[in-house]
Amino acid sequence: MVGTVYVGVANYLGAPEGATTNGFLRLAPGSDDWEQLNNGLPNSVEVRCIVVHPERPDTVFAGTQNGPYRSDDGGDSWCSLELPGPLQIVWSICLDPRDSDTLFVGVEGFAIYRSRDGGLNWEKLKVPTPKGVPEMPFPTRVIRLVIDQSNPDEIYAGLEVNGVVRSLDGGDTWTDISSDLLELAKQDHLQSGEVTDDPNEGMMDIHSLTVSRSHPGVIILANRMGLFRSVNKGDNWQEIGIGRFSPLTYARDVVASPHNPDCLYSALSIAAISDAGSLYRSNDFGESWQRFDSNLPIESTLMIVAESVNDSKRIYCAARGGQVFGTDDSGSTWRTLPLPSGIQGVYGLACS
Repeated sequence: MVGTVYVGVANYLGAPEGATTNGFLRLAPGSDDWEQLNNGLPNSVEVRCIVVHPERPDTVFAGTQNGPYRSDDGGDSWCSLELPGPLQIVWSICLDPRDSDTLFVGVEGFAIYRSRDGGLNWEKLKVPTPKGVPEMPFPTRVIRLVIDQSNPDEIYAGLEVNGVVRSLDGGDTWTDISSDLLELAKQDHLQSGEVTDDPNEGMMDIHSLTVSRSHPGVIILANRMGLFRSVNKGDNWQEIGIGRFSPLTYARDVVASPHNPDCLYSALSIAAISDAGSLYRSNDFGESWQRFDSNLPIESTLMIVAESVNDSKRIYCAARGGQVFGTDDSGSTWRTLPLPSGIQGVYGLACS
């Protein structure tokens, strides 16, 4: 149903003892009460990504710890789109805009799968490991997959912690486009080694990336060190300098509006686990930014932002600690919609 909001919760390193770090929740239009979804989903489901079909709002995809799932009734019931091999943790899903039966799924352990028949059959794609990657104590996650709708053969994958890879032929072949990010990491203010002593770690710690059909070849990237732009399909990168506009520069998410080709939203915070967050908007595709959330009291890291594919006035964002905020009038007023008490670890968010 148009206007429905979905939130996915999953476990994370550093979660408070006793917190509920699993669940898939739905908020019906006009309601203030969250509903747990579980019919057909794995027990104690963890959901790290959610995608609503752009033309069929009751068709929803969820990435779980047991692979991808699909609902055709707005979340009332679910079926598994079983990947080959053992159960895999899904971090990202995207649909080909030319044919929504063509799906791409990114998983933990650095693998990307493609289906051409709506998830009945899958092939594992051959993707190179980027060079200069720091040795991390956890597997690489394909944390975001995006397709350039102006040329749907162009697909980009953001890797945590592993840089960015690109396909220019619909996923058949892939190329590492992280080398210029490593060049930027030679600058002192773009060095960070929080988990390891490798100064490249921060620049390779990709959280999100986005593209717009009206800006072909341009990619906007969010990572630990801020926001970055490429104007040549990832061959080169430049720092946007979000610190000129926001005191918080840890960028967890960046998305392009599906309605306004020049509009971007970004979720900014202090660190992966923190006590503050803010939502910023750009109306000139990243040249300048303004705080958009009316100074809401965001009390943990802001993880994700989503604009409805059906209504440009409806924008929601969610913080790691379980706070959800939404506007149905382009930011003039905001609703505070906390998840049920004790639920933490928000990763997925979508709004139909």
